[in-house]
Amino acid sequence: MIFVDLGRWFRGIGSFTLLLACVVAAAAICMPAVVTGVTSAQVRSADENWVLAWSDEFDAPDGSAPDPKKWTVETGGDGWGNKELEYYTARRTNSRVEKGNLIIESRQEQFTGPDGVTREYTSARLKTEKLFTQKYGKFEARIRIPKGQGMWPAFWMLGDDFHATGWPACGEIDIMENVGSEPAKIHGTIHGPGYSGDDSLGAPYALPSGNITDDFHLFGVEWEPKEIRFYVDGHLYETRTPADLSAGARWVFDHPFFLILNVAVGGGWPGNPDASTKFPQEMLVDYVRVYSRK
Repeated sequence: MIFVDLGRWFRGIGSFTLLLACVVAAAAICMPAVVTGVTSAQVRSADENWVLAWSDEFDAPDGSAPDPKKWTVETGGDGWGNKELEYYTARRTNSRVEKGNLIIESRQEQFTGPDGVTREYTSARLKTEKLFTQKYGKFEARIRIPKGQGMWPAFWMLGDDFHATGWPACGEIDIMENVGSEPAKIHGTIHGPGYSGDDSLGAPYALPSGNITDDFHLFGVEWEPKEIRFYVDGHLYETRTPADLSAGARWVFDHPFFLILNVAVGGGWPGNPDASTKFPQEMLVDYVRVYSRK
């Protein structure tokens, strides 16, 4: 009985329903499409002061290599100037896309590279050199870092004149570094001639509670002429300007830089893994986005 009455009711309002359907359809046509990926140069960051210039959302099929149009995968195991213990490879076991994230996986395994160097750990190091560089802007990545003694994840930038001028004259901006013995803390740092290595200019940031290693966090810098500001989850915790330099030191952050993502194992700063360090360890990167001033 209810179904009979409903049928009569629908027939009685047939004209009204048709009119309503037309209105809804027209509204749908006029409404902007839902953006499912961040690819348009017109997309802006939350504060509306920046326009997206470049990004990687890591939305390729599971098991894919990092996008070769955006990233070069560096290889080698010579210690990278830091007495690191890993061999960086281009294997999918060490870097791949899965479930919308870039995964950089560090493994405890003996590996001998084509250069004849043998290491007891493997990992990955990706860079945008010669594929994407930018002078000034907002650079950010949403990352869940690995944990454990001897782990050294980083999201950072080098000046694109690195091969011509060398380091530290090219400049280095460490947007995020963590040493595994400090699971609640990250570091933001700049390096240049006269202020590099142990004499670099940086500051730590610690979460009010919990460990940074437990979840994803947004790490970023806003880099403008004569000023670099460091953020974690939108919280400004450090600002660097030429006024921070010692007498005679040169500010070298006035030319394009490229991006680097890597997870080192061991080295002079974090120390080496010990019996408490569990492998494999993964750094998950949800996205990397670079903005220019609006």
